[in-house]
Amino acid sequence: MQTHDWKKAPGGLFHHFHQQWSAAICNSLNAGLLPKGYYSLIEQHAGEVVPDLLTLKLDSKSSAPPQRPRGGVAVAEVPPKTRIINRGSELDVYAAKANKLAIRNKLGELIAVIEIIFPGNKHSRLAMRRFVDKAAELLRFGVHLLVIDLFPPGSRDPQGVHQLIWDELESGDFSLPRGKPLTLVSYCCGFPLTAFVEPIAIGGKLPDMPLFVDSDTYVPVPLSETYAATWKLCPDQFRELISDAMK
Repeated sequence: MQTHDWKKAPGGLFHHFHQQWSAAICNSLNAGLLPKGYYSLIEQHAGEVVPDLLTLKLDSKSSAPPQRPRGGVAVAEVPPKTRIINRGSELDVYAAKANKLAIRNKLGELIAVIEIIFPGNKHSRLAMRRFVDKAAELLRFGVHLLVIDLFPPGSRDPQGVHQLIWDELESGDFSLPRGKPLTLVSYCCGFPLTAFVEPIAIGGKLPDMPLFVDSDTYVPVPLSETYAATWKLCPDQFRELISDAMK
C-alpha cells in the first residue's frame, strides 16, 4: 500500500484517518505482537504528554515477569533495518545513571509511545515546540518512542521532526535524502540513546518499524498492513477526494 500526499488532502480528512489508523495499530499490537504482560491503549495521558498510543507493562506485583515477546525480536539477533541509525554520545551514559524519578500510573509502568504526526503539530512555531518538548521529555524519562510523520518538512522543521527532537538530546546534523521527505523514526532509550530512522517518499510503501519494549527487544509494528486496512475501510467519497487531490 502506497502512502498518500496528505498535505494536499482536504482539511479534516486526515483527522478521521489518523483516529482509525491508531486503532488499527493498537489492535494489531494487542493481538499478539506485544509480549505477555504488555498492552496498548489509545489516547491516554502520560504526564503532560497526550500520545496516540501507549504501550504499558502490568505491575510486576500483579503479573509474572514477561518472557521473550511472542512477536518480539532480540536486537542482538536481528537488528532493526532502517537506512539511518543515530547514536548518542557515550559521555551521556554516566549522567543518565544518576537517580531519577519513575513515573507510574495505576495501570502499570509506561514503556513506549507511538506518535502519529498531525497537521496541527506543525501549524505554528508554538505547536511544533510543544511536540518536540514532549517527545524529548518522554525520552529523558526512559520511555521508548516511535514517531510517524507523513507530512513533508516545512519552515519549522526543515529536516523533519527527528532533527528537532535529536537536537534536544544529542548533537549531530541530520539531513533527509533527496526525494524522501517523510520520516519514520524509532527511539530506543538504551545507553546510548539510539534512533532508527527510515526516510520514505510520498507514494512509497511503509516499512515495518521497531517499537522497543526494552533496550534489547523490539516488536515490528506493521505500518503498511494497518495503513492499507484503514484505507480500505474509508468511505468511497473519502478515498476519491484524497486521490483527486494527488493528481
